Amino acid sequence: MIEIQQLKLPITHDSRHLKEKVCRMLHIKEEQLLSLEILRQSIDARKKQEISYVYTVLAETEKEEKIYKKQNHKNISLAEKKEYIFPVPGSEKLNSSPVIVGSGPAGLFCGYLLAKMGYRPIILERGGKIEERRKDVSLFWETGVLNTESNVSFGEGGAGTFSDGKLNTLVKDKSGRNRKVLEIFMDHGAPKEIAYEAKPHIGTDKLSQVIPAIRKDIENMGGRFLFHTCMTDIRTENGKITGLCINHDTWLDAEILILAIGHSARDTFGMLFDRKIPMEAKAFALGLRAEHPQEMISVSQHGKEASGILPPAPYKVTANLANGRGVYSFCMCPGGYVVNASSERGRLAVNGMSYYKRDSKNANSAIIVSVTPKDFLGEGPLAGIAFQRNLEKTAYDLGQGKIPQQLYGDFKNKRLSKSYGNFSSCTKGDAAFAPLHTLLPGEIYASFIEGMESFPRKILDFNREDVILSGVESRTSSPVRILRDEKLESPIKGIYPCGEGAGYAGGIMSAAMDGLKTAEMVARIYAPTEKDVT
Repeated sequence: MIEIQQLKLPITHDSRHLKEKVCRMLHIKEEQLLSLEILRQSIDARKKQEISYVYTVLAETEKEEKIYKKQNHKNISLAEKKEYIFPVPGSEKLNSSPVIVGSGPAGLFCGYLLAKMGYRPIILERGGKIEERRKDVSLFWETGVLNTESNVSFGEGGAGTFSDGKLNTLVKDKSGRNRKVLEIFMDHGAPKEIAYEAKPHIGTDKLSQVIPAIRKDIENMGGRFLFHTCMTDIRTENGKITGLCINHDTWLDAEILILAIGHSARDTFGMLFDRKIPMEAKAFALGLRAEHPQEMISVSQHGKEASGILPPAPYKVTANLANGRGVYSFCMCPGGYVVNASSERGRLAVNGMSYYKRDSKNANSAIIVSVTPKDFLGEGPLAGIAFQRNLEKTAYDLGQGKIPQQLYGDFKNKRLSKSYGNFSSCTKGDAAFAPLHTLLPGEIYASFIEGMESFPRKILDFNREDVILSGVESRTSSPVRILRDEKLESPIKGIYPCGEGAGYAGGIMSAAMDGLKTAEMVARIYAPTEKDVT
């Protein structure tokens, strides 16, 4: 294969133009081009008058070495496609199927790979299937009636189901896991462009179709899902996992327990702590969700003319403050909605969500401030959870159960907002104006404002007075890390902490990749499960 990098085309081009340019660069006729694969597509908007798409492609031709040798271009090279390789299974016998707790990205992709390789995993999910979960979430947004076991955080697909479905990650990937995750998504109905877009996303509406398709495939390969099934206790003997209790009344034997519990399973963290599973408090970030008109963001990022042609623009803003804290955008949702993402009664947390088309009028992003265990209430591994809960209770009280909102100008001047400015909020769930300036602790409040005031250097008017703030954004990542060694195993043999909830990922992609990695580690030791085990 011949790889071509930094191939630029106008934003109005089509696939025919791409093929023609590749042939011109390689000095070949179109019939000599046997196949063309896009590896990466991004937008270069550094010069607003010359915005272009930038591609990295793989071209297959006859006599590739001969064609390559004729080239004298730094962006043209010979390359081989990187293939994901699952390890050769080990020989240690399992007397029971591996148990995976949680069906978010980590648990789902770990389960998919184990099922494909013959391990017949059992996947426990405290919530329901997506079909019923969506009904529960819609009812909550419409009426305020919360199902604590079926909500934005709990249920098939995990918290990422009700998000933008972003698939970008900063994880360095030499093993091909990133590509493998994308392939699994595409094999089950995700848009093909996620394979090459620089900032791929699926959207909550398409995720709701893709995830059940993966589940059905796992079942067809011998895996089992137990919905409405919460792990409520575990049993260990001589430093090894031997079993777990589900729904407080039924015990299952378990030699392998994969903890893909997600970042909001607070009761499960508490149970694991009581059972002396080694864990520690970890740093995370919190803040408020900020809404801007999407048109403003697109014009800022792409220019006025191109903004009407290109998809809704994303952004990323960061600031490193003198006090040592970072302030940055997180989970940015172009054309999205602010959603009530609460999972506990009497407490309120928000998140961002977009559909595949990203067609709402607003852009939203969490603007978050880094916090460390020094900021938490009390000490111990669960102190970060107590810190989150306290803020979420305050947010609930401020909004009287509705999403509390405040315009940025009023937030920094500590006065109550009475009406929206030049644009209105796009929310899922009722919202009410409230004194959000009383929510964040003093230094975090000051850091949030300092960050917001610095961001116009990148995006003009980012700190405009009528930016709509919603709070509290507290579930950015797990406040707990369940300890594991280089083989991804807890000091308690047979327990494999996995994904975002365990403290080893931050988003759909990195969690799914950690799920694959965990499946690999299990497979290196154990042989595929015999069909007659339970």
